Amino acid sequence: MKKWFRLTCWLLVIFGLSPVQSQSTLPDLYTTDSIQELEIRFAEDDWRFVLDSLRYNGDEMLEGDLTLNGQSFPGVGVRIRRSRAFKPGNKRNSLHIQLNYTDADQNYQGYTALKLSSALRDPSLVREVLGYEIARDYMPAPKANYAKVLVNEEYYGLLVNIEAVDSPNFLERYFPNTQGALYLADPPRDEENIPQPCKGGVYTGLIYDNSMACYEAFFRIIKGVGYGPVRSLADALETDVTNIGNDLDVDRTLWMHAFNNVLVNLSSYSGQNSPNYLLYIPDGNPASPLIWDLNLAFGSFKNTGMGSDLKQRELIELDPLLHADSRAKPLINKLLADEMNRKVYLSHLRTILNDWLVSGVATQRARELQELIKIPLLTDRNRYYNSDEFDVSLEKTIGKLSKIPGLASFLDARGSWLKKTDEMLVNPPNIGRITYKEREQFSRDKIEAFHIQVPLDRFTKRVRIVYRFEGEGPFQTANMVDDGSQFDEEAGDQVFGIILDPPSGKKTLEFYLLAENARAVSFSPVHYVAEMHTVSLDDLN
Repeated sequence: MKKWFRLTCWLLVIFGLSPVQSQSTLPDLYTTDSIQELEIRFAEDDWRFVLDSLRYNGDEMLEGDLTLNGQSFPGVGVRIRRSRAFKPGNKRNSLHIQLNYTDADQNYQGYTALKLSSALRDPSLVREVLGYEIARDYMPAPKANYAKVLVNEEYYGLLVNIEAVDSPNFLERYFPNTQGALYLADPPRDEENIPQPCKGGVYTGLIYDNSMACYEAFFRIIKGVGYGPVRSLADALETDVTNIGNDLDVDRTLWMHAFNNVLVNLSSYSGQNSPNYLLYIPDGNPASPLIWDLNLAFGSFKNTGMGSDLKQRELIELDPLLHADSRAKPLINKLLADEMNRKVYLSHLRTILNDWLVSGVATQRARELQELIKIPLLTDRNRYYNSDEFDVSLEKTIGKLSKIPGLASFLDARGSWLKKTDEMLVNPPNIGRITYKEREQFSRDKIEAFHIQVPLDRFTKRVRIVYRFEGEGPFQTANMVDDGSQFDEEAGDQVFGIILDPPSGKKTLEFYLLAENARAVSFSPVHYVAEMHTVSLDDLN
């Protein structure tokens, strides 16, 4: 069967009748407007047994042929993903498909691998897609949507299709022109797999230890060689946290902590044993933690690492400063010990809370995603939950043992509680309208520097501008002043200003503002991660 398929494709190509579409006309692999169509063909009739056996014995793959959105990919490699949800004999395990398994040039829109999640313990089937969609507003995070998968003409299941973070597409989008190492926090399941004299399940928390074996046991290399960069980061957290910005992208880390807290994503750094996050450590650049595996987000996993599992009310009322005093979580404890970092973290938490929970956008988006997948999911005989459970999964708790919260009702309750906490009731600075010095009409004097001013409320004590020219290179930080010397009108009038001289030939300035009062900070623009203020000398002249 396989040989005949390949021969047919080859003959069609010879006679100019390509069996595949042009890459440019293919559907976007990660659009959430439609569902991807995958059909895998194996020569083996006992392919389920073979995949289970390969999963038990390492990372070997079963070769097959794939049709993806109408395009043919002969000779792909398929294996069951290294997920804790794996069960032998399960008809709907998560899959990894390697498109370039036998042909190094084979890809779909630049992607050479597919990560398909079975979404165990998510009766709504929206946790991963919705979670990654929220995360992408604030930090590097993979794209995700849905894929209908058939194997040897049998409906295997409706799975979640997640972008591989080690793909050139992902890395170039968020870390352009860099090379580096990528690690997955993957703590051992059993105590006997922890090497001596390493302590308990703390090394994914980035506790420092002299023994490299402690990191080898708790992190898995996805890309790169050796565990030295992980231990170096742990060492910096232990010994030189005042200069941690040289080793760690602090802002992205604070966004990750805020995301995990607001959405109660405890199968993460914030939970028991700190699993399921990635570390990308570019050569010569600070490390960035990345979220991963959101199947148990929104209260589905319930353990913070401090005692037994939390009840649903305790999850709804999860402390916004969870682990701020926990020495086992230095990526939280050490960062939030700094007053400014704590204010920035709470600002990020407030932004996610207001954007998605208080506004109701998250629950509305969950309903839209369920409407998209309802028919293909309910025709999936291998699904984990029945149609009645799916229908009420946004509102009601499912399962007598796992007790998975109804996603929408949980988020509504979480948002209502969180917005009333002391940390969220603090008033952040009110940043006014930004203005620039412009060339006067008929004046011969050109504007050759950026003169920027902004009014603040009377409680604001400091304003910083974070900027770069021409959208290139690292960002610089400077303090704006209110002393009458830097295009800020009169001293002490709460109008802050600054004059920035661009390097020769640079005409464009990209920036955001960070304003601080005694208890909080605010940003302008609020969503500076996605879009910053931009001004050019040509506009001012």
